[in-house]
This record gives sequence, structure tokens and C-alpha cells, in this order.
Amino acid sequence: MSAAPLNLALVGNPNCGKTALFNRLTGARQKVANYPGVTVERKEGFFETLSGKPVRVLDLPGTYSLNATSPDEEVTRQVCTGTHATEQVPDVLVCVVDATNLRLHLRFVLELMGTGRPMILALNMMDQVERRGIRINVSALAEQLGIPVAETVALKHQGVMDLRRQLDQVTAVVPAKPEGDLDQRVRDVLDRCIEQPDALAPWDQKLDAWLLHPVLGLASLAAIMFLMFQAVYAWAAPLMDVIDAGTVAAAEMVMTTLPDSALRSLLADGIIAGLGGVLIFLPQILILFLFILILEESGYLPRAAFLLDRIMVGAGLTGRSFIPLLSSFACAIPGIMATRSIQDPRDRLATIIVAPLMTCSARLPVYTLLIGAFVPRQSVAGMFNLQGVTLFVLYVAGILSAMGVAYVMKWLRHDKAEHSLLLELPAYHVPSPLNVVIGLWERAKIFLRRVGGIILSMTVLLWFLASFPVPPEGYVGASVDYSFAGRIGHAIQPLFAPIGFNWEICIALIPGLAAREVAVSALATVYALSGSDELVTQGLSSLITAQWSLATAFSLLAWYVFAPQCLSTIAVIRRETNSWKVTLGTTVLLFTLAYLGALLVYRLTLLATG
Repeated sequence: MSAAPLNLALVGNPNCGKTALFNRLTGARQKVANYPGVTVERKEGFFETLSGKPVRVLDLPGTYSLNATSPDEEVTRQVCTGTHATEQVPDVLVCVVDATNLRLHLRFVLELMGTGRPMILALNMMDQVERRGIRINVSALAEQLGIPVAETVALKHQGVMDLRRQLDQVTAVVPAKPEGDLDQRVRDVLDRCIEQPDALAPWDQKLDAWLLHPVLGLASLAAIMFLMFQAVYAWAAPLMDVIDAGTVAAAEMVMTTLPDSALRSLLADGIIAGLGGVLIFLPQILILFLFILILEESGYLPRAAFLLDRIMVGAGLTGRSFIPLLSSFACAIPGIMATRSIQDPRDRLATIIVAPLMTCSARLPVYTLLIGAFVPRQSVAGMFNLQGVTLFVLYVAGILSAMGVAYVMKWLRHDKAEHSLLLELPAYHVPSPLNVVIGLWERAKIFLRRVGGIILSMTVLLWFLASFPVPPEGYVGASVDYSFAGRIGHAIQPLFAPIGFNWEICIALIPGLAAREVAVSALATVYALSGSDELVTQGLSSLITAQWSLATAFSLLAWYVFAPQCLSTIAVIRRETNSWKVTLGTTVLLFTLAYLGALLVYRLTLLATG
């Protein structure tokens, strides 16, 4: 009969490397779910000590204090104090701290000691301690705190051996509850056990004097964002031309080598035209993520949140909303899930509702297709790319619309409460090239999986709907008009006629609900099946330039600024809020904004162009 596993809970401040330690200990032996009744992630795994003792480990949400103010922190408090309704009481708490920032993390260690639970302290990031010239007397620290202390480096394979050895040698010690003021106790421990150089390096101080300045800092942030969108066009163009040429060549080869048949149509008009129309935007998506990864790795993102806190509070949000909203530029789903760290329920709800208004990477193919077709590739003021400026304006439009919606929500609930922001500003780092490359590779795999999965499936389905039924002999008109897709498009087109959408666009909107990129592949497939030779020879961009008005193109851009990103986003809103009322209300709000925005832009463009 096997021994019962030791129940261990990992707990610590955000950004201490706790989850990396969990992953290193458990490897693939872990499972993720939500706690019953709350949308807080529960991560459980298993590992063995050096002697083979089984250990069940629970990775608790990060928190700065046991005074819970968010759903995540409430779960952590309940598990640590043994009051959680469904979770087993841990046999031992392993408190993970960033060893380079003990001045911040030790206060929570002392607070956790007050629970009376058996504890081990894990000094994580010990490799960074040595690199920064910090000296920690580990044995003196263990003596001062009265609990075992293990040195760990979560990013290295051998970096958890000391912790596994500690779990073998000793059952964690029940610490004595600290007495008196915790801040004074932290200072005493630091003085006795740690020799630390200046808290901030000279370069950090100089950069913060500039980047955290209330005026210069905001100007720097705007310049960084502007540069990012300029680069999306300027750097990606050569690679996009290569992919476009390859797509055209593949379509021409299929058309010339295969006889006229359904297979040739599926390959050339469906798969190659549809997927090629989406793959061309991969370089732009990767350049966008290159900037985001560099900003994240460098330690700049928390500073951007600090800078924007006052503005966001005025709009009914908080600086803590910045990271979830920035994540939504990649995809609204992880952005919405990241709102779990926001303590105030009203702030969290407001952030969830406006997160879909951030311009996710799935919108980028639509934006760049239309901008490339209708906005000239010319310079502005001799140094800026007009197409990049247009893309920047679209992103700003999404941000401003989110702020506007949040402000209206704040005004309707008459919220005048004060909102405090507690953020840890890490030291600046030169971004690790390896981490950036890995991040880009992961993003490329996600995009290619979407292309090979949902986009391919929707493209084949749309090809079928646009190809069948075959019109009877003597039918006058394009065969695609007689198809299922043609009939559906013509049926719903009157609803979208006031905003300038033709029936082809109406058809593309439907599969676009599954994934925004599908709208581009859907347009390519529909136009290919309509017999447009220009699509094969010159591409989708040239075709819509010839067939759409400027007002229609700008109307579609406005639609995608506001419209819900995909059905998965709506499903995540339902899961995170546990409310159909909020979910349906958000969906109706976004579609209403999309229609009204497109209508306004369409009419104004018609007036401007005569």
C-alpha cells in the first residue's frame, strides 16, 4: 500500500517565480481547473522528493497580503488558513519569494507565519542574487525566521534540488507567530542577514526619471506605440511580398495542371486563396508581438501601467486594468482572464466589458488588407508611413472607445470611490534574445494552428456553401449567386446596405465570428468562386480596390473596431462573470457600437468624397 502524498501549497507574491517553480517540480504531471463557484484557476500537480516520497502540490494565486480584496486572493487566504470549503488543508506551505527583492516579499512571509501553518521558505532566483552582487546569509535567515530555507532557481533543471532535499529531511516547522510591527521586523531581518548594493542602479534611476515623468513619460509611451505600428508596415512588407508571390504561384500552378473539376476549385479557390489571404499577415503579427515581448522582458510594462493609472481612473478603470487590456491586443481571452488580479469587482467588470474593444491580433489581417488596398503607401512629413499612421489611428480608436464605454459605466453607477494602485516596479533588464525568440515561435505556432484548424475548416465549409448547389443549365448570372452562400448573403444584405456592405462582405461576417482572420479568407474564397481572374493574378487587395468604394472600406474598418472579436470571447465573458445578463448585454452593446460606428463613418466618407 503506497504512502499518502504530502499535501504542499505554493504561495507567494506575484512575479516571484512561483508558477515557474510549480512547472519545474511537476513537469507534465499537472491539471488545471477552476474552483467550484468562482472563476479562479486551480493548478494541481505531483512530484517526488529525492527519496521517492510522493508530494501533491497546489499552486495558489499570487497575492501581496492575506487581507483578501480579489477572488484570487480570497482563495489563497482560505487555503492558507485552512478554511476553504473544498480544498484539503496543506501539510506544508512553501512560501516562494524573489530573493532579489526581499524588502518587499518578507513582509508577506511574516504575515503567512501568523497562520500557524508548517512552512518552508523558498528563496527563488538565487542566480540573479549572485549576478547583482547581493549577499544572503541563508543559515542566519533560517535562524531569524525559525523555519527551513531552501535555495531555488526555477528556470534551471537542478534548481529545485535543495527544496526536494528539504522536504525529505524535515517535515516543515511550525513557525512562531511574529510579534509587533511587521515592517520593523522586516528591517531587522534584512539588517542581520542581507548585504545589498544600491536598490536601484544608476541607469535605472536615470531611465525612471525620464520614463515615469508625468509629461515626458506619456510622450515616450506614445512614441513607442507609434514606432511599433510604423514597424508593422515598414519591416513586414518584403516578407509579405514573398508570401503573396508564393500564394499566386501556387494558385496558378493548380489552375494550369489540374483539369476543371471540383478538386481544382477546392484547392485553388478555397484552400490556397483562403489560407494564402491570411498567411500573408503573419510577418506583421510577429513584428507586433516582437515589440510587446521586448517591452515585457525589459520591465517597462508595469511602468506604463503606473503612468496610465490617473488617466484610467478618470475613465472608470484602474492602472491594474492596463496589463489585461494590453494582453487583449494579442487576444481578448487571456486579457479577460487576467482581470482576476483586479480587486474591486466593479473595476474588474468594467475591464472585462471593454477588453474586446482592444484591437486583437486577429483583427490585424482585416485592417492591413483594407489599409493596403485603400490607403496609399506614401510618407507623411517625410518620415512617417501613411499606412502605419492609419493603423495607429485604428488602435487609438479602439482604446478611446474602451475609455468612453468605461466612463459611461462609471457615470451611470455614480462611482466616486478612490482607487489605489500597488505595483512592483522590477529592475530594467536587457531582453533575453532566447526568451523573445521562444515567445515569437509560440505566437507563430498559435497562428499557424488557427490557420490549419479553424480557418481551414471554415474555408472548406464556405467553399462548399459557395459552390453548391450548381445552377441549372441556362441560368443567367454568376454561379455563386445561386449557391447557399449567395442566397444567404443576398438575404441579409438589406440589413447592412445602410452601412455600405455588399453581399460578399455579409457572407464574410458570419464565419468571421469563429475567428476574425476567417473574414479575409472568406472574402478570398467568395471572390475566387465568383470568377474574378484578378484575384488569381493580382490578389484580393487589388480586387477589392477595384470593386469597393472608399466609403465601404472605411465602414468595414469601423465595424471591426467595435464588433465582438469572436464567439470564444463571448463564452469567456460568460465564464468569468457567471452572468448571462452581462454576456448578452456586452454582446448587444458591441454590435450596436459597430453598426452605429460603421454607419457614421460610411455617411461621412460619402459626404467627403462627393
